[in-house]
Amino acid sequence: MRHLYFDNNATTALDPRVKEAMEEVLSPLPFNPSSIHFFGQKAKALLLQAKDTISHFLHVKPQELIFTSGGTEALNMLLQGFYALNPGCHILSSNVEHACVYNTLQHLEKKGAKVSYLPAGLWGAVRPSQIEEALTPETKLIVLMSVNNETGVKTDIAAIAAIAKKNNIPFIVDGVSHLGKELFRIPDGVSAMAFGAHKLHGPQGIGLAWVKPSFKFEPLLFGGSQEYMRRAGSENLAGIVGFAKAIELLHKELPAATERMETLRNHLASSLMFKLGNVLIHGQGPRICNTAHIAFPGIEAETLLIQLDLAGCATSHGSACSSGGLEPSRVLLNMGVPSSVARSSLRFSLSRQTTQLDVDTAIHIICDLIRRMR
Repeated sequence: MRHLYFDNNATTALDPRVKEAMEEVLSPLPFNPSSIHFFGQKAKALLLQAKDTISHFLHVKPQELIFTSGGTEALNMLLQGFYALNPGCHILSSNVEHACVYNTLQHLEKKGAKVSYLPAGLWGAVRPSQIEEALTPETKLIVLMSVNNETGVKTDIAAIAAIAKKNNIPFIVDGVSHLGKELFRIPDGVSAMAFGAHKLHGPQGIGLAWVKPSFKFEPLLFGGSQEYMRRAGSENLAGIVGFAKAIELLHKELPAATERMETLRNHLASSLMFKLGNVLIHGQGPRICNTAHIAFPGIEAETLLIQLDLAGCATSHGSACSSGGLEPSRVLLNMGVPSSVARSSLRFSLSRQTTQLDVDTAIHIICDLIRRMR
């Protein structure tokens, strides 16, 4: 059986070229960038080279990058570290954030934070006007995702960054679902942004926070002096080298890959709508190129998910970080999608490795299954 993979927003396959770069570091040599001897110096050089590669792509300074174990740690570090210096402050966010932000904010509320979860509505993202209207004298932080991991809807980060800058309010951006899908520049007014390597054919277990020097936070981890005293612990050198290689490949393959993913995503969605009729696409706002969260009214998504898997087509019910119970997506419910429609919805997410044959085969399998289920 030929297996098809449409769950790239959960994780992507490791690019063979990334694996090759990592294998050069995963040698018997004892590489630790914190050591001062020959081996440590060689490891340090690899670490600095990786920071140069990534900072050049993001148009930031190497010393502004902090490596973490993933996007979740990066965002926890930024949120919890900021709140430790600003207890009791008011934070603006949305009701469709990823669990690593949503649940962290709920944790901070127990510590006294005042959090406003602005409604994204069926549009799928908070609008700049909502941010302006929700600001109070106590507002000390804005935290939003640039791309929703479930619907693919993009937030107008540039406009909100301008509002944040005008009001001198720090702005944290979850960029985990953005990096690797299209070229972008971090807008002036953004204070910090988090990324994860495994969403762009890099390795799991390595993430990154870009932090503007003016953004102050207390470290989440204490110990050694790694990462400019902001994130203690021996660096995951193989992961960092793999992350840098994945970024290097992006530099070569975008924006051509963006156009191809969008063409394939649109082909998938439009074909299903044409062939099946009663099909809905979640999120009215502009979407990133690779994502379509699709409702098949009258069909139980859990059953369809299992049947698709048995037919060799992997997809998802929503965020991988919220899977397990296969409950209706919190994001869809908070957008105002009826529970019955949310329960009939599956997320299809493509990658740079997705082919026309993959999409055409998936369309055939999906249509065949749904016609039989209906």
